[in-house]
Amino acid sequence: MSLASALNTAQRSLSNASTRTEVVSRNVANAENPDYARRSSHLATDTLAGAGIASIQRTTNDVLYKQSITTIADEAGQKTLVEGLDQLKNIFGTNDYELSPAVLIGKMRDNLSAYAAKPNEPTLAETAIASAQDLALALRSGSEQVQQIRGQMDVEISSDVSKLNDMLARFHTVNDEIVRGSFGNGDVNDYLDERDALTKQISAIVEVRPVTRSGNDVALYTMDGTTLFERIPRTVSFSAQPAYGAATNGNSIYIDGVPLEAGSGSNSSAGGSLQAQLQIRDDLAPMLQSQLDETARAVITLFAEQDQSGGGGVDLPGLFTLATGTIPPAGVRVDGIASQIFINAAVDSSQGGDPTLLRDGGINGAAYSYNTAGAPGFSSRLDDLVTSLDTPVAFDSSSLLGSSKGLINFAADSLGWLELIRSDATSSLETKEAFNAQIMRTLSNTTGVSIDEEMSLLLTLEQSYKAATRIISVVDELLQTLMSAVR
Repeated sequence: MSLASALNTAQRSLSNASTRTEVVSRNVANAENPDYARRSSHLATDTLAGAGIASIQRTTNDVLYKQSITTIADEAGQKTLVEGLDQLKNIFGTNDYELSPAVLIGKMRDNLSAYAAKPNEPTLAETAIASAQDLALALRSGSEQVQQIRGQMDVEISSDVSKLNDMLARFHTVNDEIVRGSFGNGDVNDYLDERDALTKQISAIVEVRPVTRSGNDVALYTMDGTTLFERIPRTVSFSAQPAYGAATNGNSIYIDGVPLEAGSGSNSSAGGSLQAQLQIRDDLAPMLQSQLDETARAVITLFAEQDQSGGGGVDLPGLFTLATGTIPPAGVRVDGIASQIFINAAVDSSQGGDPTLLRDGGINGAAYSYNTAGAPGFSSRLDDLVTSLDTPVAFDSSSLLGSSKGLINFAADSLGWLELIRSDATSSLETKEAFNAQIMRTLSNTTGVSIDEEMSLLLTLEQSYKAATRIISVVDELLQTLMSAVR
């Protein structure tokens, strides 16, 4: 080997060491960045100038990467579902559910029983009326809050749709840079990191399936095959409702003109937050509303008064009533009735009413009086009301709680239905969080940066640098000796 060849080889070695050291330094600087894929430099042999840096490549694992997209979407959807269920649960107070119809109906029954035991005690009458007022208030408030939660889901959907469109616009820019750089043999590694990060963020909103094509171009499709991005972003659109009532239907989310399906089940099928928000808004919240409506309808029916005169008068609302002053049909759900129930003014002393009418009847006039003798110890009507709370009555089967059971059991089953779904959903979230954490940890171990490995590589590069400088030093000494001999 000539001195010039040795010198060129040493210089190339120094250049390689410098570039590789720069790559290692960058890896170390991004060791805590979850969206950074480890870079590695690859050498290629040039017979004229020795080995040189041929390329700097990202460490990738396509199988783990695609699995991480799925687990991110699953966790995001389940987390959104649990948060929505927690909001529905909070309507009924703390863990004791003290504001739930089930608890309040139980308290009202106890107060009615106490009043029936001492029907001549006016304070017990007031207490029974007060517990009925609490129940009516809870039904109205519960109905209002359910609809507020549905409206809140619309707000969150609008926000996520806006974020999704912004991400797709950024994805478009980054993807174009990657395609352009790939055809021009440019360094696109930073853009590849950014595109992968954007794909994960997009999948947290709506689960996607990335498909890589020629030129490093990527298209995104939803799990049902709808195109989300192909060359250009597809439009994601949504129009929120200005307000929600029990009979209000929410608007669909459209991706490229195709409606997005809602998630289903306590272990939700939702991939990303949007499908879970639809599930809360269009499935779980309306179902809870229907159960509140059925509870209100049954309460009005059970406390209705019948004509006692034999004149064939129709049944009329008693303790509980509606603005219409009519009894809703048996076994048929009336949308929004829970938001309209209130205590009859005829028994409300704060409105000039007489609480003893609860004991005697006659809220709707003398023909509806049960205590025709005016006995102060009359308790038959109160006993009948207490018994009716456990007597099976007809319910609309669409409420998912059965078509015939006692009101107390129905209200308790409604609470149990919500708590069972919430408990199962929370357990599923813990499983999905653990699975996602495991996948992300495995992906990081495979494609991320290990400080120990980088430090070990730096030591190797240091030795390579020292060897190259030693060669240059030796060549310099030989050249000086040669020049001295020539002189």
